[in-house]
Amino acid sequence: MSDDHDAPVRLLVLGAGNRGGHAYAGWCLDNPGAATVTGLADLDDERRASVGDAHGVAPEHRYGDWQAALAQPGPWDAVIVTTPDRTHVDPTVRALELGYDVLLEKPIAPTSSELDRLVAAAKDRPGAITVSHVMRYTPFFTTLRRLLQEDRIGDLQGIQHAENIAYWHFAHSYVRGNWHRTDRSSPMLLAKACHDLDILRWLVDSPYVAVSSFGDRRHFRIENAPAGSTDRCIDGCAVAASCPYNAERFYVEQLAGVETWPVSVITKDPSPEGRMRALRETDYGRCVYRMDNDVVDHQTTSLRFANGVTASLVVSAFTRQNTRIITLMGSHGEINADLETGRIKIMPFRDASPDIAGRQVDSGSTMQVGEGATGYVEEIPEPRGGHSGGDAALMADFVERTRRRRAGLPVEAAPSAFEESLESHWVAFAAERSRQNGTVEYL
Repeated sequence: MSDDHDAPVRLLVLGAGNRGGHAYAGWCLDNPGAATVTGLADLDDERRASVGDAHGVAPEHRYGDWQAALAQPGPWDAVIVTTPDRTHVDPTVRALELGYDVLLEKPIAPTSSELDRLVAAAKDRPGAITVSHVMRYTPFFTTLRRLLQEDRIGDLQGIQHAENIAYWHFAHSYVRGNWHRTDRSSPMLLAKACHDLDILRWLVDSPYVAVSSFGDRRHFRIENAPAGSTDRCIDGCAVAASCPYNAERFYVEQLAGVETWPVSVITKDPSPEGRMRALRETDYGRCVYRMDNDVVDHQTTSLRFANGVTASLVVSAFTRQNTRIITLMGSHGEINADLETGRIKIMPFRDASPDIAGRQVDSGSTMQVGEGATGYVEEIPEPRGGHSGGDAALMADFVERTRRRRAGLPVEAAPSAFEESLESHWVAFAAERSRQNGTVEYL
């Protein structure tokens, strides 16, 4: 371990895809005084070379797999695990054995048994794992938590929370993409919405006690394939002009000027020719109704907390916007908020005028921007960056805690410490049991 208190934190990145290679390693390029990538492992030769060159990683510290990277201690202070979902546990356990702190991409583990194994491995290293539950680091959700703690709407009674994946995002990631099958990744609720289960727990500040869930793969099925559709969108599909999931229109036309995500996922060659080649050769060009996907495309989960607060979580492919929309209902007020716009609308009841059948009884109540009004709006300023600012804030926090630990200074627990993040996964597993068996699961 380095003894230089002010030297950049040295990181080993396992998995150089969108999260590891772009979001987290990319932060290091923007903050070279804080952290640097000194080791890299990825199965893909081109990706390993590209990310390695961008960070100046020495050839001897570029590895074809995580096992080689963690065969022995190396010139790094901490490890970032962003391998595919099903391979999160083994490299994390090995990194802990070598004494490293770990930034672990969610989901932590794809099954409850794998999660148990990681819990056992981490029991003697409390605080060593930080989970990338980036929502806890966003200005949006930290503002909501502050408003609740300031008693702006009285005692919290219930929450309505919607994770709007957006039709195009769902098709990209959960029909054609890496998360389209449970046996290769994890259930959709865990893969996409463990963020939401975690943030609900954080806002309510009370343990989960019961969960029930309903959902299915209703739309993206072969029996819903339109007449005249083809196996691939570019094979002369008769409904290409009207299908919202037309891969050629999305990746080649609508995203013509985009070379980052989601285009960077389908091809390393963002030219029109490279994109078309991907549509001919990979799942990203296949008809969404003719894939072998099995994850649900719409799911509603009801949740109860130990303090009596209840919440509903709706996760859906069938939305136009890619955002999270939340309503917090308190004994003395209501908050409506949209993550994408950053707009938080606070509506206290204490001095409000009632609205009866669309007719406001007294016009004295106002809605203003800023604090001090009977009702007001808070705007989370732009730019916020990846995951609405959560990616950058997570990295800054992880790097600073690693720096302090390296220097022998006191280190506070991370907002998204492993121990804090476990409950979201237990609830996701319980919700999946409920969905499959028609049960109410008590925790």
